[in-house]
Formats: sequence, C-alpha cells, structure tokens
Amino acid sequence: MFTGLVQEIGTVTVADHSADGTRLAIEAELAAGLSTGDSVAVNGVCLTASATKAGSFSAEVMAETLRRSALGPLEVGSPVNLETALRAGDPLGGHIVQGHVDGVGEITAVVGEGFAQLVSIAVGPDVVRYLVEKGSVTLDGVSLTVAELRPDGFVVSLIPETLERTTLGKVVPGSRVNIEVDVLAKYVERLVPR
Repeated sequence: MFTGLVQEIGTVTVADHSADGTRLAIEAELAAGLSTGDSVAVNGVCLTASATKAGSFSAEVMAETLRRSALGPLEVGSPVNLETALRAGDPLGGHIVQGHVDGVGEITAVVGEGFAQLVSIAVGPDVVRYLVEKGSVTLDGVSLTVAELRPDGFVVSLIPETLERTTLGKVVPGSRVNIEVDVLAKYVERLVPR
C-alpha cells in the first residue's frame, strides 16, 4: 500500500523489452533502503524489487502489467515517480493507493492558472464512473484531487511543489499517464445494490 506522495524521481538505466516482459533497472537514492522482494511504486504501478544495490534497483514488469499501464514505453533515461511501500506508523498524507492501475489516460490540455497548472485527462467511461469532483485520484503515482469531472475525463490542478517534485511537471498534450481511482469507490459499487 502507498499514499501517492512521491519520494523521488528516479531514472531508468536499463529497459530490456522482450516478448516475455520488461526488465527495468532504476537509479534512485531510495534504493539504499530497499531489499529484494520489497514493493515500490514506479509511476504508480506496484512492482517488486528483484535486485537491489546502493543507488539502484531492478524490477520485472510482466505482460499483464504492460497491457494495463503506461510502463511499456519507458526507455533508458526516462524519469519515473517512485514511492516505497507505506509502513505501519507512517503518516498517510495522500490517500490509500494500491499501485493497481485502473486505466491509462491521455493528457489533452495543460493550461496555466496563476501559479498552478490545470491538466485535463481523457479516460474511458470505465474509469470516469469511479471519479467524483473533489475526490481522490492517482496519476502516475501522485495523489491528486479531481478539480472538475467531465463525461470523457477529468481535470486536476497541480501546485508548484507537485510540478517540481514529480514527472507531472513535464506532461504535455498526448502524454499517457497511469490512473488509479480511489479503491473505496470500487468497493462501494460492489457492495451497494443499484
């Protein structure tokens, strides 16, 4: 489990794509605190560290994850948002994030509004149905608030801190992002009859 508060932007140093999946190596200071088998969110996708050493870790991305996320296009030099798993007693500053991507969205507009940026994201109805205005959503592992809900997507507003400390500061129209909706919405739908 994660919180959606990015701890570091890492850099992909190996992206070995094959028919079997993708093997990644990521350079990051937080790797010093990881052990083999630990969970780490990479752009919001929960991966398992398959090898660690000071300054970097490796992870394998299976075909199912590649189909359901935006990790496939990663290449050497790609920046990635990183967060280690939540530990008992850690503050929950964002919201409950599982690292299980619900869909991939496409950035349709980035517009300045004062010191913030409004980012519009297009997603399918299978994702929109779980979103509510002022509710939580995760984009590439970043816990955010839905500023506006639209029939074909939603808008978030990014403050300067988020723009500087995450990869979302570099998104442009056409960029693809991993989206995870608030898990509570999925449980409510499952448990409450229409």
